[in-house]
Amino acid sequence: MNINDFDFDLPEELIAQTPLEDRTSSRLLVMDRDKETIDHKHFYNITSYLKPGDCLVLNNTRVLPARLYGVKEDTGAKVEVLLLHQRQGDEWEVLVKPAKKIKLGSKISFGDGKLVAECTELQDHGGRILTFSYEGIFLEVLESLGEMPLPPYIKEQVSDRERYQTVYSKEEGSAAAPTAGLHFTKELLQEIQDKGVEIAYITLHVGLGTFRPVSVDSVEEHDMHAEFYQMSKDTADQLNRVKESGGRVIPVGTTSTRTLETIARDHGSFKEASGWTDIFIYPPYDFKAIDGLITNFHLPKSTLIMLVSALAGKEFVMRAYKEAVDEQYRFFSFGDAMLIL
Repeated sequence: MNINDFDFDLPEELIAQTPLEDRTSSRLLVMDRDKETIDHKHFYNITSYLKPGDCLVLNNTRVLPARLYGVKEDTGAKVEVLLLHQRQGDEWEVLVKPAKKIKLGSKISFGDGKLVAECTELQDHGGRILTFSYEGIFLEVLESLGEMPLPPYIKEQVSDRERYQTVYSKEEGSAAAPTAGLHFTKELLQEIQDKGVEIAYITLHVGLGTFRPVSVDSVEEHDMHAEFYQMSKDTADQLNRVKESGGRVIPVGTTSTRTLETIARDHGSFKEASGWTDIFIYPPYDFKAIDGLITNFHLPKSTLIMLVSALAGKEFVMRAYKEAVDEQYRFFSFGDAMLIL
């Protein structure tokens, strides 16, 4: 399968640069897989498509202010660092720009020495392993010095950092937000629960591998980066009970989907589990865990649009995307949403 099968024309002005003031007022494109129909609603209408006994699965990861700007201690050259994930202790895998300036033993100072990093390992494509030294608590230092790592297609900084977090974010560790969850408010979640819909939480720390461009022509040759996931026993028991009772498991976002499908693939059902997943879902794929999906609109030729196409069918998805463009939907992280049932 060729990546050009997942290409579409997207006017640049449809790429959302800022979030809406009211999270729930974003638009919602509803795809019915059985009827192959498309409806245009708003996100606050989503409750009407959910049934008592269903379960929404939310990724409760929290985005780190993972972009740091510092200087090389020996030359004063400016350096940008993006934290990807914590290896152990104060050792982190990062991306560095410009990478050629950071060699083994290079030291970078941030915030006039509040945070210092030493390069202990070189990796491909600008990757480095840095060991940090500081006084106090690392996350507090990071909060004072770091910026939210917004995707490159967003040109403006967000004035309120919490607007790039879901209202249920809890577990620190992501390099990007699970953006399908940005549409929920606590009030909307309560309304959903009042209808008899269950809420379950899992964790997948979103790495940049999720958004890494597919650089090969053949989809099958693309390698996904691994991301850390975790499911508790309580959540596993809850989801198994929902399935046994005939309820639908509906993940919020592709990150939740990849976690659920990884666990169902590896264990045959939902089980308490944690580890690293590099699952790559593209057509054709036999879904073992989910019965629907809430997601945003994704980049052309991306692994994310491939996952959505595996669930709803490539032709139907590409028709829905064309209709979304024609109807002037807002795209990507701060954009509108799609519900597939």
